[in-house]
This record gives sequence, C-alpha cells and structure tokens, in this order.
Amino acid sequence: MGEKMGNLRRTIMCGELRPEHDGKEVVLMGWVQRERNLGSIIFMDLRDTTGIAQIVFDNTVSSEVFNKAEKIRSEFVLAIKGKVRIRQSINKEIPTGEVEVLVDELKILDESETTPIYIKDDDNVSESMRLKYRYLDLRKPSMQERLKLRAKTAKVVRDFLDENSFIEIETPMLTKPTPEGARDYLVPSRVNPGEFYALPQSPQLMKQLLMVAGMDRYFQIVKCFRDEDLRANRQPEFTQIDIEMSFVDIEDIISINEQLLYRLFKELKGVEIDLPIKRITYNEAMERYGVDKPDLRFGFELKDISDLVKNCGFKVFSGAIENNGAVRGINVKGYGDKFTRKDITALEDYAKTYGAKGLAWIKITEEGVTSPIAKFFSEEEFTNIIERMEGEKGDLILFVADKKSIVFDSLGNLRNEVAKRLNIIDPNDMKLVWVTEFPLFEFDEEENRYVAKHHPFTHPMEEDIELLESHPEKVRAKAYDIVINGDEMGGGSIRINNSTLQKKMFSALGFTEEEAWDKFGFLLEAFKYGTPPHGGIAYGFDRLIMLLSNTSNIRDVVAFPKTQSATCLMTNAPTVVSHKQLQEVHIQTTKNQNI
Repeated sequence: MGEKMGNLRRTIMCGELRPEHDGKEVVLMGWVQRERNLGSIIFMDLRDTTGIAQIVFDNTVSSEVFNKAEKIRSEFVLAIKGKVRIRQSINKEIPTGEVEVLVDELKILDESETTPIYIKDDDNVSESMRLKYRYLDLRKPSMQERLKLRAKTAKVVRDFLDENSFIEIETPMLTKPTPEGARDYLVPSRVNPGEFYALPQSPQLMKQLLMVAGMDRYFQIVKCFRDEDLRANRQPEFTQIDIEMSFVDIEDIISINEQLLYRLFKELKGVEIDLPIKRITYNEAMERYGVDKPDLRFGFELKDISDLVKNCGFKVFSGAIENNGAVRGINVKGYGDKFTRKDITALEDYAKTYGAKGLAWIKITEEGVTSPIAKFFSEEEFTNIIERMEGEKGDLILFVADKKSIVFDSLGNLRNEVAKRLNIIDPNDMKLVWVTEFPLFEFDEEENRYVAKHHPFTHPMEEDIELLESHPEKVRAKAYDIVINGDEMGGGSIRINNSTLQKKMFSALGFTEEEAWDKFGFLLEAFKYGTPPHGGIAYGFDRLIMLLSNTSNIRDVVAFPKTQSATCLMTNAPTVVSHKQLQEVHIQTTKNQNI
C-alpha cells in the first residue's frame, strides 16, 4: 500500500534540473525508469512528463530510507526530497545529465507490478500490446511529445483564428442522419421509440446554418464519426479543424488559410513555407501525377503515349485505347540499375492491387535497351515511345494500359511506391500545393448515378452552371484541397447560397423535391431568409499532427485509438449490453444474447 505525500509538495519537474540548481533543496515526484543498486549506493532515474533526473541514495541517509530504497523497482511512483549536486560522471545524452539529487527523504506513493511492456521508445512490442496497455504506452517520451505537440497545434490554431475574428462555436453531437457520404453511426432515442440520431460525419450543415445566422466567421476543433471500413490511417472517430466564412470567394479562403499554415509551420516546425502556395487544377494533378493529392518532392511524372500506340501491334496497348482507355507511363529517371527483374515483378504486383492487369517496361542500360514488349513495335514506334518518355541510359520506364481511372490510380500510387522503395524522399522537405477545380460530381457505378464529389452544397464554377443538367460530368466545383507531401490535409469549397441553384443540384443528384426536403428541409427552409455567400475548409487534425511529428501511423497521435476493425483493445469496446438497456431504447438484436 502506498504512502501519503504528507508535507511533500513538488517544487520542480524532473526534466528542469540544471547546474544552476546546485546546492538547492528540491522535491521531485515521478516514476522510476530504472534502478541500479551498487551495494553502498543506489542510483535511480526518476521520470515525469518533462524528462529524467538521476537521484542517489547513499550512507548519508537513514538506514530506514536506504532499506526502503532497496525495495524499489521500475515504475514505482515516488516523492523524494534532497539536495541537487553536480554529477561526477556527466551524461550528455539527457538535458539533466550534469546534476543529480542526493535524497534525504523518500515516500513510495505506489508500487508497480512488472509491466507487460517496457516504458521506452524502442521497445519493439506489438501494436496490439501497445493498444491493450495504452496507459503504459503513453508513458513513453515519444508518445507524450506527440500529445503535447497536438495540444500546442490546437492552441496555435485557436490563437490565429481568434486574432482573425473567428468565433469558436460547438455544434451538436446528436444530429439528423443525412445521405451522401460515409455510413452514419446511429444512436437510438429512448424518449422517441424507433427513432435515431446520427453522430455527425462533419458539422457541414450546422456551420452553414451559422453563416445564415450571421456569425460571419466560425471555427471548431471537433470530433467527427464515420462508420466505414477502416484503411490503414483511418479512425472511426477523428478530429477536424472546421472553418467557415461569410461574404467570401475562393481567393479569400485560400489567402487566410495560407497565413494559418505559415504560422503553424513556423511555430511548430521552425520552417518558413513559401507563399503564395503553388496551385494546380485537378485535371493537371491527374494528368501529371495520377492522383488528386500529388507528392511534389520527386519527379517520375506520368506521360501519355496513347496517340503513339493506338495502331500498334501490341494488343494490350491498342486494345485499351479501342475501349476508350489510355496508355501512360512513368520514367524512373536515373534509377534503372536499382531494379532487377524480380523488383520489377514486385512493382507489377503492387500496380495490380490498384486494378492494373500488368506492367509493361523498358530498361535502358549501358549495354542497350531491354524490354519484353520491344518485339511488338516497329523501330520507329519504339524510338518515338522512348523519346516521349525522355528515356536515357540509366532509366526504367513503366507503363499501364487500361481504362483511364485504373491507369491513373495504378501509376499514381506506383509513382509514390517507387520513390518510397528508392528511399529518395526527404521527410523534412515540405511541399505544399492547392489542388483546385475539382469535378462537382463523380459517377457511382454501384448506384448507377452521379454523386457529389465533395457534398451536395458545393457551388459549381459560374461558367459551368449551364452544364448541370446536360453534361454533369463536365461541371467543375468551386472546391479546393490543400495537399502536403502527398497527403490531403484539408479540403473545402464555396457553398451554394441560392435556393434555385440548390434545387438544380439536388435534381442533378437524382433527388426529387420531396426527398430533398425530407433530408435537408431545415437547411432549405433557412436558405429562404437571406443567405450570404459563404465557404470554408476542414483540416484533418490527426493527419496534420502525423505530418508535424514525422510519424506515418495515425494511432501514434491519438490518445486512445481504435484498431483497424474499429475496436478498443484496452476497454474491449464495442461490447454487448444488457437486455434491460436494449429494452429502454426499444431495440431487439438479431443475435442471441444470454445476459
């Protein structure tokens, strides 16, 4: 059983001790990182959230204190009082390494069993163990630093937006289910039998209503929920920096967000990003990089060779073009000698995960040109292909032939994978780009209709409004994403603020007027009473912290994350509930429960 702190109160944090404290009496509290008993003297590393301090027990303390110290093991929680002194052997690895504390009073506040995971950054323990014992995992310095960075980032955002007249407003967590987007998490209502709330996928409609309400500039750092199959860096609950502004157009929103990004990188990374941030259109991003979130830290851009091979003897190429597809390639310039045949086969397997049926290639070496497809082309055709791809000695050229969406998807991701395998990306290099003029719609093959690429309230480009009914696939949106190092960090749009245009939009999406009013009636009703032009942006806060802390795992920047199957290994959520609880919310489950 632990002792009470008694009269001891912490006077300084472990990581704050420095040579200028020499001779001062201090009280430290924390966890024992490790202990070293040398017989007549005991050394311990005491850890708190600021760092580690060395404490010492020797023959100057009472036998009672020394005997108590001998029983201490890792992760015991201590309070100690003693005098700071200069260490005989300096430890240059830690900021407090020039001093130590000679203990004269000790209280063991709590004991610890042997922990199932080591409390150190390089413990190599499985992620499932880290998540099961998350409260121990969070004791590690790297995890604490990430959560501190998260808190500091939120403060920088709040300070900047406050200085720029934004008001932080909370919006409801229990709201109305709406279509268009991922699957909602549903919450049954006890007082309204058979009816359900939804947890918000974003505060989209609420923040638009706040603009109707005349709030002018709103923001919120807010939890959002999506019940979707989780890919590697997705969580069922995630955090957004949500921003909305009135009486603005694209330039206004981009301008203030560039200032916000400049502040974030300056204060948190010590990096001054170049303003204005580069912009490319969605079409240019797809043509050059194959994805709408391009990584600009390296080359290997896509090139179209469809016109050169549409009548060639290689049926894989000519057949793709006959079926309204395309043939595109990337040139891994100067790195051809890094890839063996086996490596190229591995790249082909990777491209196939994105729908590619295969990967054609040309390798140019000192000895000449190697390619399994060369025999299908005339000399002139082959020379033209290499010229178009700017092929030179030392290059490896990779091609995909298929429908355009597969060509873009497979080559765009392959481009990133090649750079990763070559290890040529500098993690400290920050390349930011705005991607603009997104399509307003995308075709959903499952539902056999056009759906909103962003959401149904996105404003079309003025010059494309007339195409809404005749050629919806050609309509561009007043939408923009901020992409950093190949990750979409945020996205937004100018919103529709006109009832007539909103009805046209719903019609293009296949909603009848009745359906639109049933789902979005409260918004359409609000739009009758004078709606300012407005727009905004939402940043993925978790992704932003990943970038700022140089980690590639979203679970590293969330205090208590879920697994890829949306479970919490620490609390065992989700779990079955009692029959009584189900009755209270008027729910019967199809699964038999013996509770």
